[in-house]
Amino acid sequence: MAMKIFGLYDVEGIEVQEAGLKRVVNLSPKLILKTHGRNRQEFAKTKINIIERLINILQVPGSRGKKHKIITRWNTGKYSKNAKIVIGALNMVEAKTKQNPVAVLVKAIENAAPRDEVTAIEYGGATYPQAVDVSPIRRVNLVLRFLVHGAYDKAFNKKATITEALAKEIILASENSSESFAIQKKNDAEKQADAAR
Repeated sequence: MAMKIFGLYDVEGIEVQEAGLKRVVNLSPKLILKTHGRNRQEFAKTKINIIERLINILQVPGSRGKKHKIITRWNTGKYSKNAKIVIGALNMVEAKTKQNPVAVLVKAIENAAPRDEVTAIEYGGATYPQAVDVSPIRRVNLVLRFLVHGAYDKAFNKKATITEALAKEIILASENSSESFAIQKKNDAEKQADAAR
């Protein structure tokens, strides 16, 4: 019998279609996703399951840029609490789409991962924007952050719970919908890069 993530989600048969992300999206089946930060070698993030990475990012959701903008009393960095939020969101995704929620999450990551972004280059005392390709690891980091930020914006001081908002954000990103915060951020980054070429 194949091992399932949290005993709920079967990852057998799920494949990352995009060649650039194949090596960095880890879908290894484990019963409990908790590495305790033990992976310290180079490219350690590629060895951590993608759902665990989503749970970890959910623990520090208020950081935007270099400022910590949102502080929530209910989320205090407790792993079990954040794991429950992600499990609840994946259950909602499964109920709404009638598909494997991990496959829907992978599709959302492929759709919303930005390919280009802008960096600042200093040349002769002047700083100007320069378009650069985004490395695969950074693409996954960015898209997970965008999904969580989008969910937070839809849930903070609103009627929707964070679980509902995260489920909605994953579904919208997997459908490549322009309503998705992650898709909007990806399009903005790629437009800025096109302008800076």
